[in-house]
Amino acid sequence: MISKFFQLCILMIGLQSISWSQTSFQLAVLKYNGGGDYYANPTALPNLVQFCNQNLGTSISKDVPYVEVGSKDIFRYPFIHMTGHGNVVFSKAEIDNLRNYLLAGGFLHIDDNYGMDEFIRVELKKIFPSSELLELPSNHPIYNQKFKLNGLPKIHEHDGKRPQAFGIIIDGRLVCLYTYETDLSDGWEDAQVHNDTPEKRKQALQMGANIITYVFLN
Repeated sequence: MISKFFQLCILMIGLQSISWSQTSFQLAVLKYNGGGDYYANPTALPNLVQFCNQNLGTSISKDVPYVEVGSKDIFRYPFIHMTGHGNVVFSKAEIDNLRNYLLAGGFLHIDDNYGMDEFIRVELKKIFPSSELLELPSNHPIYNQKFKLNGLPKIHEHDGKRPQAFGIIIDGRLVCLYTYETDLSDGWEDAQVHNDTPEKRKQALQMGANIITYVFLN
């Protein structure tokens, strides 16, 4: 089943019966305040887009813009990625805008690039005060899409903690995925950036492709 937001995108461009492989859409990176490096991993999402287009038959635009939390432009993108190493601060207006985006059918993937965790949890609680971050079990459907994975891959080692995927679920729909202690988007970057093994990069990109598939087709 195609997501509500993606159906809306299709209607907005005037198409009635179309699959996700027949229309081009964009992903975006979230630009936020607080001092954290929202611009970390600049090659990550473009590489994931290329991997998805080659392996899933998607037609995702190779142009990946940055979009500010408080901007109405976020409603142009059905999938927004967020990463960084440090502080995150959302204003009241940004919280309201992001909440409205997610409730309208948008999706936010947050990848802690080591150092974001203590800050992003506080800000997420402001967006959905009554909702908890729930850990997704290793048998969650997000791991069983195009690629069959046994849970979230561990790309980089930091504190010896296991990789975890958390979600915020609203009315039965996963609206936000938070990947922690994995450095998933590091594994999407150009090979020479982190010198990860081909196997690690493959695991990261396959997990990313599964996220894309799950978001748009479930």
